[in-house]
Amino acid sequence: MSWNELIGIIIVGVGIAFDAFGCLGLLRLPTVYNRLQAGTKCVTFGTCGILFGVFMMKGFSSMGIKALVGIPFVLLTAPVGAHAVARGAHIFGVKLWDKKVIDQYEKDRGGKPRL
Repeated sequence: MSWNELIGIIIVGVGIAFDAFGCLGLLRLPTVYNRLQAGTKCVTFGTCGILFGVFMMKGFSSMGIKALVGIPFVLLTAPVGAHAVARGAHIFGVKLWDKKVIDQYEKDRGGKPRL
């Protein structure tokens, strides 16, 4: 086993751990907004870690380049999609967590903030 494969396996393991924490957040957090936070951050970094680990293991082969090309795609699309879902949920009236501090979307729309 070469150093690149060992480093790749470690990075893939860290990516899997991030994905597992993201899944745990989806199960444990109280509202759709908190779940989107956990899912987006953990799964984005976890998936990018897995893809980068595959690149480290495979190098500049066909599979490695595809994994490397997938990283910017995941980094750009996952947060934008989660933001769109969160904004849509807020517009359609999905309730916020009762222990929230401030509703920045409502404040930006010109309405009275729901504290």
